[in-house]
Amino acid sequence: MAFGRVLITGGAGFVGSQLLKRIEPLADHVYVIDDLSSGSRDAVISSDKVTFIQGSYYQEDLLEEVLPRVEWVFHLACSSLSVSVIDMRKDFDTNLYGAFVLLEKTRALCSSLRRIVYTSTASVYGNAPVRPTPETYYQITAPYAASKFAAEHYFEMYFRNFRLPVTTVRLSNVFGPGQVTSNPYCGVVAKFFECLHHGEPFPIIGDGLQTRDFTYVEDAIDAILLAAVSGNSIGKLYNIGTGIETNIRQLAETIASINGYRDYPLSFLPKRPIDHIANRSVDCRLIRQDLHWGPKYTLEQGLRETNSWLKQQQSE
Repeated sequence: MAFGRVLITGGAGFVGSQLLKRIEPLADHVYVIDDLSSGSRDAVISSDKVTFIQGSYYQEDLLEEVLPRVEWVFHLACSSLSVSVIDMRKDFDTNLYGAFVLLEKTRALCSSLRRIVYTSTASVYGNAPVRPTPETYYQITAPYAASKFAAEHYFEMYFRNFRLPVTTVRLSNVFGPGQVTSNPYCGVVAKFFECLHHGEPFPIIGDGLQTRDFTYVEDAIDAILLAAVSGNSIGKLYNIGTGIETNIRQLAETIASINGYRDYPLSFLPKRPIDHIANRSVDCRLIRQDLHWGPKYTLEQGLRETNSWLKQQQSE
């Protein structure tokens, strides 16, 4: 697997920075555009092959500078679910308008484009009646899901109308090393580890019986890279997950257990406006069939890897 010149939007964020670490040895050069609204400059590896540009990924002058140089585009920049219910305009601008600008500039300027990969979200499934949920279902319950789902359709339209080599992946609750536990927009796994580090109870929203499909970050990166290089994936949309549901209480128990706790304290909190989804898992049969991808890590294995990484970070 080899890459030439690459652009990663959102490359200072959690998944983007881990993608950067994996792709840098395989690429001739990697450009990272990130406004650092939720990412960290420290997450961007230092390398002669990496150019970091601080700014909005849909700032037209930045795109006009970078896009003519690259062959691969990985679009990971987005506004988060929690931000979307507070500032819907920001969510719209970042997740949908920005995606349109990126697509249009890519079509106009990126003459050597091999692939543009868009990372969407399993949040588009809402409270799906069938689980694990296939790519064909949707139920939009939040502004974040609406903007990401609409952007998927723009990517599909650019593939169908302009033959832009597009691949879309829907990520499901990615966790692992590189996720900043102190970031207010981090997921529940990182939040639990942060609480454990400070000796605080695990915050449980509602009754804690809601389920999610947790995906270890290295598995997610494997899938993204395979989707980028496979000829079978052009114009396709894939789920990336495990197909396994874990409720939040079980997650808390597992994190506590691998750290030697039998009954770690829990703090139950009322539901928030964004807490619409009771249960979720994604059907990954299509990506298995087309790309022969499947997760290598169980939830416990991924949590142990994350735990080891965090302890190393805390000791430095």
